[in-house]
Amino acid sequence: MLTIQSLREEKDRILEALNKRHFDAHEAVEQILAWDAERRKTQAQLDETLAQSNALSREIGGLMREGKKEEAEAVKAQTSSLKAKSGELKEQMQGLEQQIHDALCHIPNTPHADVAAGRNADDNVETFRSGDASTLEHHKKPHWDIAEQCKLIDFELGAKVTGAGFPFYRGKGAKLQRGLIRFFLEQADAAGYEEFIPPHMINPDSGFGTGQLPDKEGQMYHMQDDELYMIPTAEVPLTNIYRDVMVKEGDLPIKLCGYTPCFRREAGSYGKDVRGLNRLHQFDKVEIVQFAHPEASYATLDGMVEHVKGLLEALELPYRILRLCGGDMGFTSAMTYDFEVWSAAQERWLEVSSVSNFETYQANRLKCRYKGNDGKTHLVHTLNGSALALPRIVAALLENHQDETGIRIPEALVPYCGFERIDF
Repeated sequence: MLTIQSLREEKDRILEALNKRHFDAHEAVEQILAWDAERRKTQAQLDETLAQSNALSREIGGLMREGKKEEAEAVKAQTSSLKAKSGELKEQMQGLEQQIHDALCHIPNTPHADVAAGRNADDNVETFRSGDASTLEHHKKPHWDIAEQCKLIDFELGAKVTGAGFPFYRGKGAKLQRGLIRFFLEQADAAGYEEFIPPHMINPDSGFGTGQLPDKEGQMYHMQDDELYMIPTAEVPLTNIYRDVMVKEGDLPIKLCGYTPCFRREAGSYGKDVRGLNRLHQFDKVEIVQFAHPEASYATLDGMVEHVKGLLEALELPYRILRLCGGDMGFTSAMTYDFEVWSAAQERWLEVSSVSNFETYQANRLKCRYKGNDGKTHLVHTLNGSALALPRIVAALLENHQDETGIRIPEALVPYCGFERIDF
């Protein structure tokens, strides 16, 4: 979240940047700054009261050593009054700090200067495109028909056992899924990311650290008896490894990756846009996360974008990259690039990755810092990206690599899944 110091020093810049999101923060910011002024005034009163109390305590000690007990008792009465006053001031301070904290939690991150000031997905900026986004002229089958015909994915069985959005993968469908996970993880390993197998549930502090709480409670599965949440992405447990940690400046960048299932409620959508693998409540994803020096974080973002490009090139899929506009960007992001693959059978683009720089927004919540060469403590910049989310990758592979007799597996993937084709 934003810092109170940044609001004091850069109020106009922040308000102007938030306008790119079409988020009017004027009233909230003025209220926060008013509370902050009152908090600082209260802090000064508290400091003065404590100083007076300490001075009187020293005076009492001197009087007692001089045998002036009655005078000492009179001074003690004054300290009791000051103690009560300091208690009231501390309570006021805590109330003001909580109000400031709660208000800051509901202000999104400020977009980077290069982010366009659009309202929705129609205003995103395409920055790169690769491959032929064409239709299939003959054997045009959507992935859900291929999955049923070749017994790769069983949507009905998943609905029976759990519910809609929880499919079973079987046979070559399961092997393809496992092969993709291995491929993505080994590519991340080759790029210098340390692999983790994180927990699949998080506590509220972790949800707050990366910005899921208090903003996205309704999108996560919640175990109320244990006060735990199923993870919406590996970003959350991986990033929280460094919650309340002071890292060494020389250790930056820190590069982590991990495979997890992801759980998202995302209810309320129907039709072809959510059919098959297009939108699931449980899906698999490999995530890459970095903690970067503020001066290097946008070069780091570019490197992460190149990493995801390499994965899609290896899978021989037509894709494009969009830099999201302010109105379509996530609450915590300063800049986000979305990757979309072309679905030839559905004749539309499917999002398969978001790569984002959060600058200090998450780090402030996490209290993840480093001590710079200037001797001062600074917040790191955090970044993450899907590398990659599997459902729509599988859908694109099935739909784009089909011919008259089946599905061709990209050459780079064959060693990981163990077969070259899926026959009709």
